[in-house]
Amino acid sequence: MKKFNIRKVLDGLTAASSSSSAAAPPGTRENDVIQETLQSEHFQLCKTVRHGFPHQPSSMAFDPVQKILAVGTQSGALRLFGRAGVECYCQHESGAAVIQLQFLINEGALVSALADDSIHLWNLRQKLPAILHSLKFNRERITYCHLPFQSKWLYIGTERGNIHIVNVESFTLSGYVIMWNKAIELSTKTHPGPVVHISDNPMDEGKLLIGFECGIVVLWDLRCKKADYRYNYDEAIHSVAWHHEGKQFVCSHSDGTLTTWNVRAPAKPAQTITPHGKQPKDGKKPEPCKPILKVEYKTTRAGDPFMVLSGGLSYDTVGRRACLTVMHGKSTAVLEMDYPIVDFLTLCETPYPNDFQEPYAVVVLLEKDLVVIDLGQIGYPIFENPYPLTIHESPVTCCEYFADCPAELIPALYSVGSRQKRQGYSKKEWPISGGNWGQGTQSYPEIIITGHADGSIKFWDASALMLQVLYKLKTAKVFERARGKEEKPSTDIVEEDPFAIQTLSWCPESRMLCVAGVSAHVIIYRFSKQEVTTEVVQLLEVRMQCELSDVESPDPGGEQTPTLPTPGASSSPQESEPPSQPSTGSNSSDGPRDNIPCLQVRSSPLKQSPGYQVELVVQLVWVSGEPPQQITSLAVNSSYGLVVFGNSNGLAVVDYLQNTLLLNMGTTELYSPSDPYQRQPRSPRKTRQPSGALCDSNDGSNASEDRCKSPTSGSTSPCNSDDERKQQKFIEKVKSKSRRFSKTVANDFARMSRKISSPTEQKPDLEERVRRRRSLHCTKRFCCMKEGKEKARMSLRGDFHRSVSAHDSNAKDNSFSRSRSSSVTSIDRESREAISSFHFCESFPRKTDSLVSPSLLVGTTQGSVLLVALSLPPGGDQRLQQPVGISSCGTLVRLKGGVLTMALLDAAGALLPPSYESWYDPNASDEEKEKSRRRRPASPPSSQEGQDSQYAVVCSEKQAKVVAMPSQTCIYKHNITESSFVLRADVVQMGGTNCITCFCANGHIMTLSLPSLRPLLDVNYLPLTDMRIARTFCFSNLGQALYLTSPTEIQRITYSQETCDNLQEMLSELFTPVETPEAPNRGFFKGLFGGGAQSLDREDLFGETAAGKASRSLAQHIPGPGGMEGMKGAASGVVGELARARIALDERGQKLGELEERTAAMMASADSFSKHAHDMMLKYKDKKWYQL
Repeated sequence: MKKFNIRKVLDGLTAASSSSSAAAPPGTRENDVIQETLQSEHFQLCKTVRHGFPHQPSSMAFDPVQKILAVGTQSGALRLFGRAGVECYCQHESGAAVIQLQFLINEGALVSALADDSIHLWNLRQKLPAILHSLKFNRERITYCHLPFQSKWLYIGTERGNIHIVNVESFTLSGYVIMWNKAIELSTKTHPGPVVHISDNPMDEGKLLIGFECGIVVLWDLRCKKADYRYNYDEAIHSVAWHHEGKQFVCSHSDGTLTTWNVRAPAKPAQTITPHGKQPKDGKKPEPCKPILKVEYKTTRAGDPFMVLSGGLSYDTVGRRACLTVMHGKSTAVLEMDYPIVDFLTLCETPYPNDFQEPYAVVVLLEKDLVVIDLGQIGYPIFENPYPLTIHESPVTCCEYFADCPAELIPALYSVGSRQKRQGYSKKEWPISGGNWGQGTQSYPEIIITGHADGSIKFWDASALMLQVLYKLKTAKVFERARGKEEKPSTDIVEEDPFAIQTLSWCPESRMLCVAGVSAHVIIYRFSKQEVTTEVVQLLEVRMQCELSDVESPDPGGEQTPTLPTPGASSSPQESEPPSQPSTGSNSSDGPRDNIPCLQVRSSPLKQSPGYQVELVVQLVWVSGEPPQQITSLAVNSSYGLVVFGNSNGLAVVDYLQNTLLLNMGTTELYSPSDPYQRQPRSPRKTRQPSGALCDSNDGSNASEDRCKSPTSGSTSPCNSDDERKQQKFIEKVKSKSRRFSKTVANDFARMSRKISSPTEQKPDLEERVRRRRSLHCTKRFCCMKEGKEKARMSLRGDFHRSVSAHDSNAKDNSFSRSRSSSVTSIDRESREAISSFHFCESFPRKTDSLVSPSLLVGTTQGSVLLVALSLPPGGDQRLQQPVGISSCGTLVRLKGGVLTMALLDAAGALLPPSYESWYDPNASDEEKEKSRRRRPASPPSSQEGQDSQYAVVCSEKQAKVVAMPSQTCIYKHNITESSFVLRADVVQMGGTNCITCFCANGHIMTLSLPSLRPLLDVNYLPLTDMRIARTFCFSNLGQALYLTSPTEIQRITYSQETCDNLQEMLSELFTPVETPEAPNRGFFKGLFGGGAQSLDREDLFGETAAGKASRSLAQHIPGPGGMEGMKGAASGVVGELARARIALDERGQKLGELEERTAAMMASADSFSKHAHDMMLKYKDKKWYQL
C-alpha cells in the first residue's frame, strides 16, 4: 500500500498558490526579521525621454526667433530640438503621418497637418506639449498649409484644388473659400490638380500665390476675390519660392527645370534653367532631369542671392546618392548626402519675408540623419551635431543600462572618446539653440552601452535625462577583414555582419569589458589611458562539442563506468589547454572542417589607442564539420580574473590572467550523479536506465576516454562493427542537419539585426518568434557591483574538460530552446539544454559549508540553477602561476522556464554584489599599479557562521524563488506568469533596498519585493510588437529602464514614484521669452511713394461678420486636453460664452476683493489720521500763540 505523505500534500497546495512561502525547517525563520521598506506607493510607471533620430521622418519646421526645430514622422510622432540636451517627444493619438508643420513664430505654438486630414495646434509653453485644438476635415484631403508671419489665419490647400482658411486661435473655419474653378481660367477644360503651394506676396499681404500640381500658378487678390495673374507651364510644379521684394518668384518642376517669373509678366517665364541638365550645342532644350522637389530663394544685402534645391539630377547618374545643390552667383555646389533627402530648410537672420533674408545655414532632414550646412564658410562645411542621432549608425543588436556608476567613469570615457572626433566641422556654434535645460535633482551618473551589427560598441552618458556619446570601440579591428566576396572565408556561420555583438558583460569598478559576438567569439578588454602596440593578439581556441550518441543504437552491452574525476582529483589546466595560436585545422573540400574558428585574428601588429584594449580573444572552433554554437550567456569577474561563457553545448571558464582554459564542460555533466534534477538524454525509441556518471557512456562499445574528450582531442576513432558504422553514419547525417540549422539561425540573427521591423506584425507571432529564438537573444547583464569579500580557499582543485552528450533524433529542434506548450513530447523534453545566465558570488557551494568561498551560479534554459565552487590561489605571483580549481556541486534549485537572473542577499536582506578589483592602468608603471591596488576598499570578513546567513534570489521566465543558504531551502516562491513568459528580469536597487523587476512578453512590467516576493507593481505597459524590444529591454538601479522603441530611437522609462513626481522639474523647457525682432525700416521714399510692404486686415476679410460661417459638415472641431489656455481659446457658442463669463466673473470677483481690501486699508488710515488730528487739537487748543 502506498504511504500517505501529508508533507507532499502541503507542498502541492503551496505550489498551487501564486505567491507562497515554502515550508522551512523549524527554527530557521531569520527572514522574519528582515524589514521590507518598499511598498506599492513607491512605484509608478511613466515615460521620461526619447533619444535618437526620429524614425521615418516626413516633415520639418523651424522657429527662427525661438530657434527650435520640429520634426514629424510617418507614425505621427513629433520631435522638438533646441540646444544640446533640449529634446522633447510627443505623439498624435491617431498615429497618422505628419505631412506638414508650421510654427506660430515666437508664440510657443505649432500647427501640425496629418495624413488623416486633421490639423492640430500644440502648446509648446509647457514642458510636456499638449494639443489645444484639433480640426478634422470630412470631405476634402489636406495637401498644403501656410501660416503667414504674425497672422492668426491659416491657409489650407486641398486635393480638390480649394483653399480654406482657419482661425488658429479658435480653430474655426472661415466662410471665405477660394474655389479652384474661380482661380483658374474658365477656358481650362481639366482640373488643375491638388494645391501644392500657398504663399502671400512678401510686399502685399493681400495677394496670395497658389500653385497647382498641373503647372498653373495663380496670383489671387484676397480683397477683390479674383485672380490677378495666371502663369502656365507645361511641367508639373513641386514648389515655389518668392524673391523678398515680391516682384519675382521661382518654380521647380518635374523635368528638373527652374522657371523664374516676373509677377507682372505672366505670358512666359523670365528665365528657364536646368541646373543639372546637359546643354546641347545646337541650342535645343536640355535633356530632362529628375524632378526638383524643392527650391528656396534667399537674398543677401552684400552679394548674390542663394538658390538651394534638392533633386534635379540627370537620369544618367544611376546609383548616385541624393544631392543638395547650392547655387550662389555663378558657382554651383553639389553636396552629396548619405541618405535620401526628406526636406530641407534655409535658416535666415530675419523672420520677416519682405527683408533681405541673409541665409546662414541649411538644415537638411535625411531619412536617417540630420545635417546642418554652414553657408557662411568656403566649401560649405557641416556643423558638429550635438544630438545623439547616431544610435542607428549600425543596427543595435544589444543594449545595457547602468545607473549610479562610479563618478570617475564618465570623465575617463570622455577623455579617451574626445580623441575620436572627426575634424573639418564648422567653427560656428550650433544654430538650433533654443530652450533651457531642466533643473533636475538627480545627479547620479548613468551609462548606456549599445552593441551594434558592425561589431562596434558605444558608451553613452545618460545622466540627467540627456544622452551624449562618450566613446566608441570597434571590436572588428581584432580580426582580418575579407576584401572581396571571393576572399570571404568559408568558415563563417553568418552571411553578413560576422562581427555583430550578441551580448556583453561590464564591470564598472574595474572597467573590465567582455564581449561576445555572433561568430562564437569572446573578446576581453582592459581600459588604459596610454596608447600601446600589440605585436601578437593573445588567442585561445576552445573546442566545445556535443556528441550525438545513443541514437538508434543497439542495447547497451557493457558496464557503464563513470568518466568524471573524483572531486578530490586535481589536474593542471596546461595539460589539456588548446593552443594559444591559431590551430592548423583541416578545411579541405573533401573532409569536414575541424578545429577552425569562424573568424581569423589579425596577425599583424595592432595599434591600440587609449581606451579599451584587447587582452585576450577566445574563439570557438568547428568540430568535425559542425559549426560552433553561438554564445548565449557571458560574465566576467575582475577579482577572480575569470570569464565564463556558455551556449547550447555547455560552459567554458577562462582564466584571462594566465590565458588558459580552466573548464569546458557539457551542461549535463554539471549535475551530480545523485542529483534529482539530472536530465539524462534518452533515445526516442528505447528507454535506458540513467547513468551514474555525469557524462553518459557510449553503449559500452567505445573507450571511456573517447566518450569524454578534451577540447584538443580529435574526432572519435573509426568504428569497426556494423552497428558502430550504422551509428556513425546516422550521427554524421544528424550533424549535417544540425550544421545547416545552426547556420540558418545565425543568419537569421544577422538579418534581424539589420531589419527595420514593421509595426503591423502580429503579437502572437512575435511571442512565438521570441520563444523559438530565446537563447539566441539571451542578453543578460552581469553588472559587477561594489563588494570586496575575502575569498576562503578551497583545497580541492579540478580541471574538467568535458563535452556534453545530447541525444535527440530531431536535429532541427536544436534551437537552444524548447516548446513551452503543455503538450510537450518526450523528444522535446530531452532537447539540448543551454546555459542562460551566470552569477559570480561568494557563498556556500555545498550544504555542509560553514564559510563562504568563491562560487559561480549557473542558470540553464531548463530552469536549473547549478553551483560551481572556485578555488583561487593566493594573490601576487602565485595567482599567475598556480591553476584555479573548479568543482561542480550539483543543483541548487529548479524553476519553470529558463533562468534569467540570479543574485545573493545577506541575512539582513542587503544585496551581496560580486567582488571586484579596483581599476588600474595595465600599461602604467609597477609603482602606480601597486598604488591603485592598495586603494581597493577593505573587504568584509569572509566567515559568516550560523545557519542560513544568505539568500539566493533566482528569477526565470515563469517563476521567482528565494533559497536560504547553505541549507538550500526554498523559503519563498512566486509564479510570475502562466499565459506568457518573462523576457527580461533584473535584481535592482531601489529606495535603499532591492527588488526584482520583470518585463513580460504580454507587455506587463512587474516588480517583486525581496525577499518575500510580494507583488508591488503590475502595469500593462507595452505589448511585444517587435523583436527589437525583446532584444534591447533592460532595467537598471534607482527605477530606470529603457528599450529601443524603433531602429533609431531609445525610449527611457521610470518605475519610480519619486522620479515621476520630479519629472516636470527634470524636463527641459522649449519656450523662452524672446523679443521679436523689429520690422524692417520702410525708408523715407518708400513711405512717401507707397513702395513698402502693404498690410492686410485679415479679420475684416475672413471674420464671421464679413465672410459668414463655413459649412458645418466640412470639418469637425475637437477641443484638446491642453489645459486652461486651451479652454479659453476653444470657447465658442453658448457653452463657450458661459465659460468665458464664468472666468470673467472669477476675475472680477478677485479684483473686487482686492478693491475691498484696499478700501478697508484706506478707511483704517483715515481713522488713524482723524485720531492724531483730534489729539493735536486737544493739545494746543488752550495755548496762546506765543506759547507755541
